[in-house]
This record gives sequence, structure tokens and C-alpha cells, in this order.
Amino acid sequence: MPTYLITGANRGIGLELTRQLSARGDRVIGAARTPGAADELKAATDFVSTVDTSSEASIAAMAKRLASEPIDVLINNAGVFPDTGVTSCLETTTDMMLDAYRVNVIGPLLMTRAMLPNLEAGKRKLAVQISSNMGSNTEATRVKRTGHLAYCASKAALNMVNTLMANELTDRGVASVALHPGWVKTDMGGDNAELEIPAAVAKIIKTIDKLKPADNARFIDFEGKKLSW
Repeated sequence: MPTYLITGANRGIGLELTRQLSARGDRVIGAARTPGAADELKAATDFVSTVDTSSEASIAAMAKRLASEPIDVLINNAGVFPDTGVTSCLETTTDMMLDAYRVNVIGPLLMTRAMLPNLEAGKRKLAVQISSNMGSNTEATRVKRTGHLAYCASKAALNMVNTLMANELTDRGVASVALHPGWVKTDMGGDNAELEIPAAVAKIIKTIDKLKPADNARFIDFEGKKLSW
């Protein structure tokens, strides 16, 4: 039975990942800032852990609690979209940029680093960084994207973090992949999104199941298709 550790597991994609993986018999540790108040998360898995991915101390405390737990797959799903509705870079604030980078970039870095011994002890030894095609420079140029600067820039930075971590961790047998989950109808994605949560998550799981060490450092979508940087 593989063990998954999923951050941001109290809602949206993280919660549905927890539900579907648990339902098929996998062991899932659902991590959230306040899991004690997350009834749906507690109903989906018997294994919950508290972590605030914007806090290095909180991540270190969780790593200490889970020190004896082999982790097969780490899914860094926790994320924020602090500039929803901000359509111009002229309106982007310093706080928006800092919030996006703290959670979307630094959080996955610290989580992967802190859980590295657990991943090395697992069988699959895989870290999945939930990114976005909004972090693709190629795509932004193609569609002449404007707005949401903090979120887009943070996902582009996460892609670089993933590449550099992947290049280094491969010598330790750990692979790291950046994955775009699609435009999903979550609180973050909004009601106009193309994908319902259960269908999107089913495809994400299918793609993660197929990932191999040779996929290290890739940037892919929820169906496993290669995305441009």
C-alpha cells in the first residue's frame, strides 16, 4: 500500500485527491493548516497532520512528527491566488507578490526538503509540485496574458525550483515533477473553469500513477502531456 502526503488537503483538489486515493486503498496523510476543523478531510482519511506551508517552523514540526513514516509520493498542492481579479501589473501589490511566493514557491521547496528522508525511505520516491500553465512564459507570450502577475510569477518560479531540485535530488533516487492540474472548478479556479473536481483529479491520479524516474524535472499537465516553459 503506497503512502501519499498531500498538502492543502482540506479542500478542492487536495481534498478530492485524498478521497479518491483513500477510496482505492492507498494510505493518505492529509495535511492542512487546521485539519481539526476540516470535517470532510477527517471523513476521507484516518491520517491527518497539521502544517502551515508558509511557516518553516510548522514544516519542521510536521517533519519531526512524521520522521518514521516512509512517503512514496509527496504532493505539494497547497497554494494561494492572492491577486484574483487583478487584471493589471499596475495594481499588483508587494503583499500579493510576497504571499504568492511564500506559499507557492518557498512552501514546496521547504516541504520537499523537509520530507526528503521520508521520500528516500519510500518505494516510489516521487515529489509532485502542483504548478499551473499560467506559469509558462511560452503560453503567456502566445495568448498575450495580462494580470494575475503575483500568481503567474510564483508558478513560473515554482517551475524553476522544481527543475533545480530535480537535477540535484536525482542522485538520491528522488524524482520531482511539476504538474498543471487543469482549470478546475475550485474556490481558486472559479465557476467558469472547464473541469469538475472529481474528473480532473481522476486524471491527475492516473498521470501520477504512470510517472517514472525518467520523468524527473518534467513540466506536464494532468493528462501527462509535456508543457512548454
